[in-house]
Amino acid sequence: MPPIPGSGLAKGLAVTLRTMTRKTVTTQYPDTQPELPPRSRGVIGLFEENCTVCMLCARECPDWCIYIDSHKETSPPAAPGGRERSRNVLDRFAIDFSLCMYCGICIEVCPFDALFWSPEFEYAETDIHELTHERDKLREWMWTVPEPPALDPGAEEPKEIAAARKAADKLAAQRAQAQQDQKDEKNQDGNNQADEKGGTP
Repeated sequence: MPPIPGSGLAKGLAVTLRTMTRKTVTTQYPDTQPELPPRSRGVIGLFEENCTVCMLCARECPDWCIYIDSHKETSPPAAPGGRERSRNVLDRFAIDFSLCMYCGICIEVCPFDALFWSPEFEYAETDIHELTHERDKLREWMWTVPEPPALDPGAEEPKEIAAARKAADKLAAQRAQAQQDQKDEKNQDGNNQADEKGGTP
């Protein structure tokens, strides 16, 4: 059956009329902040304590927008006769957000969880050169990173938490056993003393 002439126009006008009768809701930004999804990609926060200067993030970045400088420090041996240990110390960690394409590869490849997505998005600048942010600014953004979502009810417990709980349970069992052994020794000593007092000379 051929379409009725003008039916498309009538449908379009119906949509327009329905929309016209609804009350519009406009978010008054910046007075009202938007509710961002939990996995929104704003900027990258740096947790310096976890960074080992392995350079994986800088090597894997497709835009080469991560700049890292470091130096080596030698620490004395922990025990006499041991050898000195050297470690990398972070001097500079900067990200040029004028080049960053927010792919998240640096966060994915970091083996020590030093980089995180922050939902912070208000960092516009009037000069493009000011979009290179150093580690101090990246550290500030770290505190805006939301907590990870809760696990699904049927999900397996993370290996780190399971290992920590196993070690804590083992330590608690050892302490309980030590306390029980002390009680048994006290009871045994009390019984021996009672036997000595009640025994015949």
